[in-house]
Amino acid sequence: MNVSIIGTGYVGLVTGTCFAELGHHVMCVDNNVNKIKQLKAGKSPIYEPGLEELIRKNIKSKRLIFSQSIAEAVKFSKVIFVAVNTPPKPDGTADLSYVAAVSKEIALTMDGYRLIVDKSTVPVHTGAKVAETIKRYNRHHVDFDVASNPEFLREGSAVDDTLRPDRIVFGVTSKRASKLLRDIYAPIKAPILETDVESAEIIKHASNSFLALKISFANSLANVCEAAGADVEEVVTGMGLDRRIGRLFLNAGIGYGGSCFPKDVSAFISISDKLGYDFKILKTVEEVNAKQRELFIKKVEETLWVVKDKTIGVLGLAFKPNTDDMRCAPAIDIIERLQADGAHIRAYDPQAMHNAKSMLRNVAMCKNAYEVAKDADAVLVLTEWDEFKKIDLEKLRSSMISPILIDGRNIFSPRKMEELGFIYKSIGRK
Repeated sequence: MNVSIIGTGYVGLVTGTCFAELGHHVMCVDNNVNKIKQLKAGKSPIYEPGLEELIRKNIKSKRLIFSQSIAEAVKFSKVIFVAVNTPPKPDGTADLSYVAAVSKEIALTMDGYRLIVDKSTVPVHTGAKVAETIKRYNRHHVDFDVASNPEFLREGSAVDDTLRPDRIVFGVTSKRASKLLRDIYAPIKAPILETDVESAEIIKHASNSFLALKISFANSLANVCEAAGADVEEVVTGMGLDRRIGRLFLNAGIGYGGSCFPKDVSAFISISDKLGYDFKILKTVEEVNAKQRELFIKKVEETLWVVKDKTIGVLGLAFKPNTDDMRCAPAIDIIERLQADGAHIRAYDPQAMHNAKSMLRNVAMCKNAYEVAKDADAVLVLTEWDEFKKIDLEKLRSSMISPILIDGRNIFSPRKMEELGFIYKSIGRK
């Protein structure tokens, strides 16, 4: 099939590339001239394992093309996925101006039936607003459908999540729309949940909010364990063996970040408020997440006694491993707070330093972890990259002025660190 994707951010680019890999002919559209030029050359503007290779492969096979023209995309395919940015406003609600603008342009251009699919994470009732907009500007008075097809991609494993998902969800209002979406997804063997548009829109926000809740629960539990002299890793392992609970997303640390969880939790709170329900649990999730960074900073301050004029090394800047995404990364808040207290920061991240340079000031970016540790008064682990898990700890310690390592991701064994001579602090462990 011919498929059009409007927007080449994480969701649009990964979705379009994977659709091409499945055998469809895909046109990805973006209004960023430089990005389209880069993509046409087979270079990915984002770091995502395996993505650039698939882009090049499918450009070569002529199944994947790029354009700046929405009109061209509307002519190219009967099915148009809208995957534009929906950034948060200051009040936490989603900015839907890009969705509205694209909907209008599609309506002005289409000359025959089209299925417009919301792929971006949007508030409930967005589909109805998109349909209303298209109907208003539908100059040729042609038939159309609007559907919701939420994404469930994790940065760092987005390609695999697209090609081998846990489930496929779409909300539709007609059998015609259902058939088109089922045909597109036919090569993927995964359970399909077909529902109404409003339920599909809520499923995405509900899923991310629940996962954020699990993370904040684990962090709250870690604080209790630390006060009680228990080990949170043992506690969550015991909990996770219960099939009703599961072990995933029960990792204590410095809190969640990225482009999805903070934005989606905030948006879902706002959505619920507008619908007349005070979603207090999610408000507490946000409070716990913010507090976790404060508690980590306090741990650093208590360990060093005086932060001013200390050299602090940072391992990991991205909000999670296997991505270069710095959006809402806990490292930003932690580094800026320590700098405000007079600390000198040296940092290294395998992929995110280029993006970090535009967001962090007066941070010395290093070539590797050992350069970070050189003459450092302490080293902080803020992202759990595999590279750090395999590090030569004795070499790291020998480079430091003081062997203090404060682990915000619990990637090392406290007993081993103690045996190696480190002053080791982690989250919720003995």
